[in-house]
Amino acid sequence: MSVTPASDHAVPASRQVLAVMVMVPLLAALALWAFAWPATRTAPRDLPLGVAGPAAATAPLEQRLASHEGAFEIHRYADEAAARTAVGDREVYGAVVVTPQGPHLLTASAASPVVAQLLTQAVASSSPPGAPAAPVTDVVPTPAADARGAAFGASVLPLALAGVAAGALVSLTGLRGGRAVTAVLGAAALVGLTGAALAHSWLGVLTGNWWAEAGVLALTVAAVAGGVAGLHALLGKPGIGLGVLLVVLLGNPFSGAAGAPQLLPEPAGLVGQWLPPGAGSSLLRSVAFFDGAGAAGPALVLSLWAVLGVTAVMVAGRRRPAPAGSTPAAQPRVAAAAPAPRP
Repeated sequence: MSVTPASDHAVPASRQVLAVMVMVPLLAALALWAFAWPATRTAPRDLPLGVAGPAAATAPLEQRLASHEGAFEIHRYADEAAARTAVGDREVYGAVVVTPQGPHLLTASAASPVVAQLLTQAVASSSPPGAPAAPVTDVVPTPAADARGAAFGASVLPLALAGVAAGALVSLTGLRGGRAVTAVLGAAALVGLTGAALAHSWLGVLTGNWWAEAGVLALTVAAVAGGVAGLHALLGKPGIGLGVLLVVLLGNPFSGAAGAPQLLPEPAGLVGQWLPPGAGSSLLRSVAFFDGAGAAGPALVLSLWAVLGVTAVMVAGRRRPAPAGSTPAAQPRVAAAAPAPRP
């Protein structure tokens, strides 16, 4: 029987060169689009903004704000106390309180320093000509160590890379079933503890409950790692590439961590909140600065990614056939003894 040489099935070198020449520019174009497109289209889109005060007094202000077509989603409140509560509960990014002395702007720079600055400019542009600048009160300020929110925004990519690395290593090292899940969850827990130690204890850019922040960081990494490992279990090695595409090339620039999801072009802001980086950054803001307000939605998204991912890993581990050579050795057949001859 003739044996076909392995080289006969190898991809010709010319095709390999062509594949590299085509794929690299395509990936570069995709990365440039994913990162540059949202950055060049940043603008408020239905940004939740509160207006507080008597209806007769707030009506002119609402009309002026409505001139920014599609920019703001107006929420009405009876007084300043209700508006402050709404800002602290993350219902709105800020609120304009109309008083006899003029408008008073409430912001929450911890929700987004970029949005706080944008609201200040929008209220100033909506004031009558010659009117004094509206006073601004930062209800939930950013930590002094990260006044511009730069460190918070920069935390998304390291978490995404840590999750991708954990999911890829678990997949490529051949771990299956319970061992794979243990590796994913163990790595995520250690990243969470390390991240909280660095961001909270050392840098001071997070100011909430230490253990809650560590849990959020761990859940974010578990969602990414579980998703990558689950996609590998379902699709093989292409699943890892799909995970990198979703988490790094789309999830990171669409997360809104550096600004807000409502500042991104549609549907990038919405898509980003359904991917682990966006959900993780929203959950971390809630836990670190707002005592958990608004945490339910992003926590559910991250949990779904983690649970579905590890479930796919467990199911694939049970269905995967045992490696060659691992089956028990065949038992030798013993021939039945011939009956003894009759005397």
